[in-house]
Amino acid sequence: MFFNNGLFLGAFAMTAAALPHVQQRDATPSSTSSPSASPSSGGGGGGGGGVQIVNNMEQDVNLWTTDDSAGDQQHLSGGGGTHEQKFQTNSNGGGISIKMSTTDGKDSVLQFEYTGDGDQVFYDLSSIDMDPESAFVKSGFSVQPDDSSCEPSTCEPGDANCKETYQKPDDDHNTKACSSGATFVVTLG
Repeated sequence: MFFNNGLFLGAFAMTAAALPHVQQRDATPSSTSSPSASPSSGGGGGGGGGVQIVNNMEQDVNLWTTDDSAGDQQHLSGGGGTHEQKFQTNSNGGGISIKMSTTDGKDSVLQFEYTGDGDQVFYDLSSIDMDPESAFVKSGFSVQPDDSSCEPSTCEPGDANCKETYQKPDDDHNTKACSSGATFVVTLG
């Protein structure tokens, strides 16, 4: 199994079970080493919904899109590398987690988690499985939906106890809802 500890598995299962199911979309991810233009702006999301990750940190980042199993490792270069994907579904009805790490391991990860139902997608950031000394904590990170009616999340550099992320498995106040047509820009650093 791809998880390093049972705590994460339980936390992810609880989060995934509590959130509705995302409708199927094109699941083809893409990564590039060059800076990317920001997604279309404006209310409603417009482009069919998805996630864009921008790595402004100096360190390269590895990421895995996981449902009930880990997807292929993607590499995201430091200094502006990007990764984009449309919303995906989990065959077991749970949520999707994009795990990000500055190493090849999955033992200290920042997670962008999402799932949806019809016209809505629910998302959160999780630092449950992230070391407080992580490069993500040192650099800060944020999520900015391109739908102005949606609430963003921001963790300032150095904030190891950021209130915008899940810190404990039973900490369920950080899930936010948005239009399923929105694109979420996750910025690292």
